[in-house]
Amino acid sequence: MRSLISILFVLVVWVSPLQAKTLLVLGDSLSAAYGLPAEQGWVSLLEQELQQRRLADRVVNASISGETSSGGLQRLPRLLADYRPDLVLLELGANDGLRGTPLQVMEQNLRQMVELSQASGADVMLIGIRIPPNYGPQYTQRFYSIYPDLAREYQLPLVPFLLERVALKPQLMQSDGLHPTAAAQPILLQTVWPHLYPLLVPEES
Repeated sequence: MRSLISILFVLVVWVSPLQAKTLLVLGDSLSAAYGLPAEQGWVSLLEQELQQRRLADRVVNASISGETSSGGLQRLPRLLADYRPDLVLLELGANDGLRGTPLQVMEQNLRQMVELSQASGADVMLIGIRIPPNYGPQYTQRFYSIYPDLAREYQLPLVPFLLERVALKPQLMQSDGLHPTAAAQPILLQTVWPHLYPLLVPEES
């Protein structure tokens, strides 16, 4: 009986998650599966992938369509307290850019969210976005540079552009030209995955 119990214990340990983690995704419509059933969005696909690989046991999608960096900053303290995430994925800024929000405001909001997350004990990954050139090249270029600048400042992993592989493919974008289709969602996950995976499975020293 004792040997049977020992075998069962070993089996339980072997099938347990490699790293049981809670991930928090704080984003806008691009992460909220705008125009699609929630289960088709890239965040839901991410949760399925992580659970299948036993790399995380929970993904909290706190993304809201229309969300700005200011709104995300207001909501973040409560989200951190409620869910105690191990990793925060920040995907915000697109709506700031589309509204012409002063870039120093957006940058400061993102900086505060990074610092709040880190102060709670969570790791942070930034997910960058680009906007149409409606406000001229100076604004759009400075907008895009905020993400790598913050990533360097805080030594964060960065997805340079979430829509990199779909934005210029009309068949993968909804009729508004801004939001990816259901067929594009696995591609968004593939864009995020190489940057996320090393955070969940650190390289052996």
